[in-house]
Amino acid sequence: MAEPARQEAAAAAAEPILSVNNIEVIYDHVILVLKGVSLEVPKGGIVALLGANGAGKTTTLKAISNLLRAERGEVTKGSIVFEGEEVTHLTPYELVRRGCIQVMEGRHCFEHLTVEENLLTGAYTRRASRAEIRRDLEMVYHYFPRLKERRNAQAGYTSGGEQQMTAIGRALMARPRMILLDEPSMGLAPQLVQEIFEIVHRLNVEEGVSFLLAEQNTAVALRYASYGYILETGRVVLDGDAATLSENEDVKEFYLGISGGERKSFRDVKHYRRRKRWLS
Repeated sequence: MAEPARQEAAAAAAEPILSVNNIEVIYDHVILVLKGVSLEVPKGGIVALLGANGAGKTTTLKAISNLLRAERGEVTKGSIVFEGEEVTHLTPYELVRRGCIQVMEGRHCFEHLTVEENLLTGAYTRRASRAEIRRDLEMVYHYFPRLKERRNAQAGYTSGGEQQMTAIGRALMARPRMILLDEPSMGLAPQLVQEIFEIVHRLNVEEGVSFLLAEQNTAVALRYASYGYILETGRVVLDGDAATLSENEDVKEFYLGISGGERKSFRDVKHYRRRKRWLS
């Protein structure tokens, strides 16, 4: 490959698939929820969006997927660019057609449908032949063999882990370039969490799907992500590559439950948290 072509290919690879630029989100025209949030997801990358419950992780994902309007929310400032295009004006359906799909928190399935029927609904937005859809269904079963075993079971009667797998598999049926994955570990046993994150890693490596993971389980998220952003009360308070965040003393104490020195009392921790050393 000639040098100019090589440089052009490298530049294209370096471009983020998603760029969120200084967005603010307001609910009901008065409640400011996100305050100047910026983040990037590289093509083919896994990025973790971390923080406690109520930090703004789900709101950030819904702002990206354009689901806020259904909850009387809107992006009032900033921009969201997916694959080089500003997408805040698109409908959720149009964004799915472009390859950006959110897997909602809480393992949302059509409980009265079978597992396979749930998966097939994911291909609804595509203009694909039956043969293509069957190939994609087999691809999902390749990554989630447990779903193949349970394909004829009513989704509402499957386990929490199987429902989470069904939700991710349904997103895969739309042939996404990027998946916004909201709290995939919530309510699941550690062994199942490990299994699901391993599958996410394989999908990233083998299928080239980019992921933005919103997670409270900081330890497991940083194990699989290459980069992370920490949200607190609607702001990004810290970001960096996963290895650096894992070794950061503030992150270790408040998000990983590890203290480098003498264990602090709850009152000391509250005072320490208020100081927000990472903002200085």
